[in-house]
Amino acid sequence: MRPDLLKMKEVALIYLDRSGGLQKFVDDCKRYNDSKQSYAVYRFIISINPSDIAELDAALGNQILHKPMKAAQIFQSVCFIAIKTLSLIEQLQTEAQINIVLKPTHLPPLPSYVLSLCEFPLDYISQRFYMSEGIVIAMGTVTKYTQGARFLCSEETCPFSEGFNYIRVHIPGATESATVRNDFVCSLCASPLREDMKFRVLGDKQLVEMIDAKALSAFQGYSNNKPHFRIQSFTVFLRDELSNKMKIGNRYRFIGIPACIQNCSQFTVCIEVNSMQLCSPEGTSCISENFKYLLSLTSSSCWRFTAMLATIFASQVVPPGTYNTLKLSILLSLVQTCDRDRETADYLDLLIVTSDTLIADRLLNYSVCLVARGIRHPASNDIFPTVSKDKHGTGTASIQACSALLAKGGICFIGDLLSHKKDKLELLQSVLESRTTTVFIPGKKYGEDVDQQVILPIQTSFWTFVDEDLSSKKYVQMDNTLIGKLPLIQKKHLVPSPSSSEHKIMKRVSLSKAHTKLSLRKKVLEEDVLIAVLLFESSLTLKHGASVFCVAPNAVFPFDLIDENTLQQRDVYLMQCYQQLLQFIATYSPGTHVTTNEE
Repeated sequence: MRPDLLKMKEVALIYLDRSGGLQKFVDDCKRYNDSKQSYAVYRFIISINPSDIAELDAALGNQILHKPMKAAQIFQSVCFIAIKTLSLIEQLQTEAQINIVLKPTHLPPLPSYVLSLCEFPLDYISQRFYMSEGIVIAMGTVTKYTQGARFLCSEETCPFSEGFNYIRVHIPGATESATVRNDFVCSLCASPLREDMKFRVLGDKQLVEMIDAKALSAFQGYSNNKPHFRIQSFTVFLRDELSNKMKIGNRYRFIGIPACIQNCSQFTVCIEVNSMQLCSPEGTSCISENFKYLLSLTSSSCWRFTAMLATIFASQVVPPGTYNTLKLSILLSLVQTCDRDRETADYLDLLIVTSDTLIADRLLNYSVCLVARGIRHPASNDIFPTVSKDKHGTGTASIQACSALLAKGGICFIGDLLSHKKDKLELLQSVLESRTTTVFIPGKKYGEDVDQQVILPIQTSFWTFVDEDLSSKKYVQMDNTLIGKLPLIQKKHLVPSPSSSEHKIMKRVSLSKAHTKLSLRKKVLEEDVLIAVLLFESSLTLKHGASVFCVAPNAVFPFDLIDENTLQQRDVYLMQCYQQLLQFIATYSPGTHVTTNEE
């Protein structure tokens, strides 16, 4: 044996012992041995820290990073010797039966180890580890592949007509035909090899389509006048323990080996994922010095900071101080675009009913670009996931993400509500109520025995607008109230804006928390609740007329804010509303004791 190869085997054994990998390997062997079943292939996963390996032996570290197949053979030899020396698996006969999967914990943070489809040239023939990341836009169903197989010589007199001399194992990037086919021949007598089917080992396989996170910018600020564009996706393979570990719409960072796979006359660059992790939410949580300064200037009131933000927000689109209630509602929806993986996540969906759709479109189009997952949905596409056949020719079903899942944790701006057909609006209504959508996969169409239903969570807020005049013409069946104009907004709430175009905004329940976040506070105060109540009561006033707790149509911004005096007047007005709310609670909520400042 070559001295350098012997040294690398010794280092591999030392590393396994020091890292705890040897004990895990022994435990895995015990499970195989206890089963008393003979396998063609025994699969072992070994976690590798390239930095620790390189410190022990640079040559082995280089093999792992740049020639992982050869590195796996080194660990295969070490593991086989350990099994035979310690009698760990009685059924094991040959070294070829051991399938070693090396999983590096990380790669060096250098550009040569990063694979990005946005950059050229692409190195997809080196068969080494790369780091990459992307957003899942489509996901196929889990199917089976041949993990390993046993072949025997068809010539009965040949020594290789029995035993485990011909073992074929899947390697990253290989197709099914590379592992199992009928044209293999015996290296000893040149007779055809035949597969011993009872020893075939199957594993799970899943195809996932991803796009580079930078590609999402193409969906922001989309308009019908924008030239057509094409997003280039790439395919990743998830096998065995990684199957079903990714979710549509999530962003993942992963380590894998690229490969070029031929399908008919086309070649496709794919990546076989070795390990992966969910990326942290996009965006930053730091607060600029200007905002801190503004917060300090308005610290005397719990309402002034958010009022100032609403006044100056989107000054590139509309003059400062105009459409304040609308802009405040947009800000409240924007601050809720985080922590969307929680089951108790809050959402603020906006519907603007206005006679000035151009302003509404510009404001929402501007605002949706402020979040990493802000998607402007093209009206010609589907809002929610659809099913199609896998483009790689497998015939299996593939679930396409569409706009709602691409906007996961962010905003899905669907544009003019009247540009969507009735069936889409009915589906949107259902999703808004349940925050889930169901994808039906007919088994017969996609080569499965049974039909499937996949329930997907919709973790995004929806924005839309509608022309007030056109909506009354398009939807004939309606009552005298605004809420009856659109089937979409039944059971929803509208908030007015203090402009002549009389903007109204659809919202959900979480206004108090949103105002707290926008105020850069963590604890919800009664002042936050007041803003939520005023917005809510304004919507009810538009729907049913004035309530017992009567509020003005422009309750949150009763007059223009132009200086310190007008801010002070607004504080006085809101404090009066606060006292009226306390009195209202004391009057109409039996058994409730309200403590006022005077008491």
